[in-house]
Amino acid sequence: MNKEIVKVGISIGDVNGIGMEVIMKTFADNRMTENITAIVYGSSKVTSYYKKTLGLHHFNFVKANDASVAKINKANLINLWEEDIKITMGDSTTTGGEYALKSLEAATEDLAAGKIDVLVTAPINKNNIQSENFNFPGHTEYLTKYANAEESLMLMVDGNLRVGVATNHIPIKEVANTLTKELILRKVELMHNALTKDFGIDNPKIAVLGLNPHAGDNGLLGDEEEDVIIPALEKLNDDGILAFGPYAADGLFGSENYLKFDGILAMYHDQGLVSFKALSGGNGVNFTAGLPIVRTSPDHGTAFDIVGKNKASEASFRKAIFTAVDIYKSRKEFKEFTKNKLEIQPRKHERKER
Repeated sequence: MNKEIVKVGISIGDVNGIGMEVIMKTFADNRMTENITAIVYGSSKVTSYYKKTLGLHHFNFVKANDASVAKINKANLINLWEEDIKITMGDSTTTGGEYALKSLEAATEDLAAGKIDVLVTAPINKNNIQSENFNFPGHTEYLTKYANAEESLMLMVDGNLRVGVATNHIPIKEVANTLTKELILRKVELMHNALTKDFGIDNPKIAVLGLNPHAGDNGLLGDEEEDVIIPALEKLNDDGILAFGPYAADGLFGSENYLKFDGILAMYHDQGLVSFKALSGGNGVNFTAGLPIVRTSPDHGTAFDIVGKNKASEASFRKAIFTAVDIYKSRKEFKEFTKNKLEIQPRKHERKER
């Protein structure tokens, strides 16, 4: 049986960041394209600049005019612009944001058109990319809107460690007022569905963190646990979802108890991501769960401080590609399994006339 070749679309991120470096280092290993076809949305001139700067002279993309004619089992480059642009490595500039958006828009259009199967995004700078066409805190919110989805879940993944965030990119002072029973219900349901369909886990167990120190200490250190989180957990359990908590974040991550769960829902960004990145050692992946599309990214930013120094590791970006492909295939298997399950349901026998 021939293996399915998954088409992986890649946006290059900020041209002044480490995006092109980790992309080229990833595909410098020919084994990366054994089961995929990669389509990078960028510029041959930007690629040449970084090849020369980083000394990656033996690496070359295959040029493609369109994703539909990309060469199978190769790393293809679609040249989106011909003009020379000023690259100032390590600087946040309007040019960096403008061309990051050009790449992202082209990739998402092809994803929507079915020309690529999954999307992997290299890091953007959340400030310089802001414009009339991009008024979002980050990729997660942009793609949620693009996919016409009401809700999504930022899910950090490293093997069996999966940490989601109830509130994404918002100020700490707004977290408590943003948390509601309904929000937690939706986020846990999104995580449950993702663990089932995207990761193939039956009856996943989900840990839900508290908001306050020591998960509120029975109301002594805050009432969000008693008033919001616990009622949400009770409703989830009534609905047959295995959600437990609320747990104190330091206690759960500081012991091996987090290993008992298939997914963990944190209440705010740093509560989940600080622990996740410490445990994953820079090898994590950011997956936008809950969307009809598959999108992943490395768990790091533009890393302006090391651009052009040949210090950036491609490990997280490489895992982002593997994760996207695995999720894409898991969704297809789940769909096929569900279809077959429906088809073998017993039918009522019709009474035959004599």
